[in-house]
Amino acid sequence: MTENKQLPEPLILVTNDDGFYANGIYALQQTLTEVGQTVVVAPEAEKSAVGHAITISDPIRISKLERENGFSGYAVAGTPADCVKLGIKVVLERKPDLVVSGINRGSNVGMSVLYSGTVSAATEAVILGVPAIAISLDAWISPDYSYAGKIAKQFVKTALKKGIAPGVALNINVPKTPNGEAAGFRVTRQGTSNYEERFDKRIDPRQNVYYWMDGELVSKEEDPSVDDVALREGYVSVTPLHYNLTSDESFEQLNSWEEFQNDAS
Repeated sequence: MTENKQLPEPLILVTNDDGFYANGIYALQQTLTEVGQTVVVAPEAEKSAVGHAITISDPIRISKLERENGFSGYAVAGTPADCVKLGIKVVLERKPDLVVSGINRGSNVGMSVLYSGTVSAATEAVILGVPAIAISLDAWISPDYSYAGKIAKQFVKTALKKGIAPGVALNINVPKTPNGEAAGFRVTRQGTSNYEERFDKRIDPRQNVYYWMDGELVSKEEDPSVDDVALREGYVSVTPLHYNLTSDESFEQLNSWEEFQNDAS
């Protein structure tokens, strides 16, 4: 009679772009310890909207730090993508089963996905062959991460059990609703919402002019299958993202250009 061998505990790399001391990553790590072994590798300071930047011209320093309730990990003087690279290639002794990035303060929908360090951390993991989830809460003022943490836990358990398609990262956005619960879940596509930016001109104490960028999310979308529409309607938006940005629809049009004709003189 053979003995049943216990499978190793899932290894989950946890990161973000709001920084090691952000409340969102603390809530995420605390809830995911109920699912598997978590290792935190996050920027030492906030790196929001740095996109998929990586550090190539400066040394990347890393420090082991601790917070309350057993929260510990590695703070990196770099970007979210740097954190994932270091986590997978340096910190961990084996490749993680999953990378989870968040919980971000504020949604990541529409064009903001391109700027998001939260999403870029997840797509970097996918590039390195590790399934990944990015999760954000649609709240800026006094965010309560408890419900988003439950959503993260639910999706992490399912992803570990059923897997995610190769090359795909899940971008999850959780609504802030009056009763704290979402109306349900929608699989969505990335929309076209964008920030209408404005630049506030200011003068520092030495009379030098500088600008502070601000803005608000603007969307003309009405399709309920679009990420920000689902979010506005109180649904958890789940968007499968791929890092391949090729526009297949453009092949026919570009191939009609004379530059691509073999007999062009």
